[in-house]
Amino acid sequence: MSRHTKIVATLGPASSDPQVLERMIRAGVDVVRLNFSHGKPEDHVARATAVREAAARVGRPVGILADLQGPKIRVGRFADGKVTLEKGARFVLDANCTLGDVERAGLDYKDLPRDVRNGDVLLLDDGRIVLDVERVQGAEIFTVVRHGGELSNNKGINRQGGGLSAPALTAKDMDDIRTAASIGADYLAVSFPKSAADMYMAKQLISAAGGHALTIAKIERVEAVAALEEIIEASDGVMVARGDLAVEVGDAAVPALQKRMIRMARENNKLAITATQMMESMIVSPVPTRAEVSDVANAVLDGTDAVMLSAETAAGKYPVETIESMARICLEAEKSAEVTLDREFLDRIFTRIDQSIAMAAIWTAHHLKVKAIAALTESGSTALWMSRLNCGVPVYALTPLPAAQTKMCLYREVYPLLMKQTHTDRDLLLYDAEQLLIEAGVVEKGDLIVLTIGEPIGTPGGTNTLKIVRVGEHLPPAAGSLA
Repeated sequence: MSRHTKIVATLGPASSDPQVLERMIRAGVDVVRLNFSHGKPEDHVARATAVREAAARVGRPVGILADLQGPKIRVGRFADGKVTLEKGARFVLDANCTLGDVERAGLDYKDLPRDVRNGDVLLLDDGRIVLDVERVQGAEIFTVVRHGGELSNNKGINRQGGGLSAPALTAKDMDDIRTAASIGADYLAVSFPKSAADMYMAKQLISAAGGHALTIAKIERVEAVAALEEIIEASDGVMVARGDLAVEVGDAAVPALQKRMIRMARENNKLAITATQMMESMIVSPVPTRAEVSDVANAVLDGTDAVMLSAETAAGKYPVETIESMARICLEAEKSAEVTLDREFLDRIFTRIDQSIAMAAIWTAHHLKVKAIAALTESGSTALWMSRLNCGVPVYALTPLPAAQTKMCLYREVYPLLMKQTHTDRDLLLYDAEQLLIEAGVVEKGDLIVLTIGEPIGTPGGTNTLKIVRVGEHLPPAAGSLA
C-alpha cells in the first residue's frame, strides 16, 4: 500500500489469460481498462467477470474503466491490407470507395469531405503520414503526399488544428454505455468530447442505463483544450490522451498541456489519468527506455492520479514486467515529490462542513506527522478531497460499499478498504476502524492516527467529525466490535 500513484492497464490478447491477469494484479494494477474499440459486448462482460474473479483471488480491489470508441475517423480497408505512399504522390480519400489501393482509400467517416477545405492538412496514423488537401469534389478529397510511408487498414485521420464535426457519442457508444452499466463499470471514458454538453450527455446515458460510473473526459481535440475548464467541471476526471492530442495541437505543445490539465483537475477536485506510449518500448522489450522512465516519473511529479498502459499490456510481450517497472518508477518518483500543503491552503475556500473536515484532517495529519488518516466514507467524496492535496500521509478510505471501494482505486494516495457496518454507533465504528487498520498491517499500537466520520451514520456527504487517537489506548466499547 506504499505506492501513491495508481496504475491503469488495458486488457487484450496478451492479458486475458486468468493466470496472467492475476499476476498483473499482484504486480500492481489498480484499475483495468476495457477498450470498447475492440471486441463484442460479450467479450467485455467476460473480461469484467475475469477481473473481479482474479481480484478476489489476490485479495485486492480493482476498478474497471470502460473506454468508449468514439467517432471512427479512419481510412477504410485496402485490397492488400496495406499500401506504401510515396512523397509527392497523388492520393484520394473517397467516401464511396470499398477497398483501397495505392491511389485511393475509403473512409469510415463519410462526412469527412464536408469538413475539409483546400489547403487543409490531414494527418494519418498518429501523424506518421501527412497529406496536403488540393481540392474537395463531392465525396472525394484529392491530396498530395507530403510525408509518406506504410498505411494499413483502419488507421486514424486527424485534421491539423482540429475542426472535424463528428459527434463525441455515436450510436455504437450509446450501446456500449448500456454494456458498461450492465457490468458495473466504475469509470466511463468518453473519447473526443468537444464540450461540456458531451460529458453531460454521457452522464445522463449511464444513469438512464442504471449505471453509476464516474465520467472521464479524454482530452484529444483542439476544441476540448479551448473548452477545458467547462469540460472538467462537467466530468469526474480527465485523461491526458496524448496520441490524438499531439497530432491535433502539435507534439511540442503536449507536455505543458499535460501539466496544465493535471493541475486544473486537482484544483477542481477531479481525477487525472496520464496516457499514451508511457512504456511503449516494453511492447517488445523487457526493460523500458530511459526516456520512458523519465516520462512516467514526470507525470507522477505533476500530480497525476494514475498512469495508463495501452498496447503494452493489451498486446505486448511483457505485460507483467511492464507493470512491475511502472510501479517501481512511481515509487521512486514519489520519494522526491514536494509537500506544499501550507502554500496550497492559502488560496482555498471551504464552504461545506464535510469538505472542511477533510481539509482539517490532512492539515492536522501533516503537522502532527501522524501515521495514517482513516476516512469512514459512504460515497468516497471525503477521501477524494483529501487526495487533492499532497500531505505526505496515506489516506485509508473505509467504506461498507464494494462499489465505492473500487471507484476509489483510482484516487491518488488513497487506499480503499472494505469495512462491515452493522450498527450506527459512532464509537463502535471508530474502534472497528482502528482494528481494521491494525489487521491490515498499516498501523501499530502507539501510532497516532486521524479519523473522520459523519453523523448520522450512513448519510452520504455527512462527514462532520474529526478525532485524533493513539492506536491501542482505548478499550473496545461495551457493545462489542464489528471487526
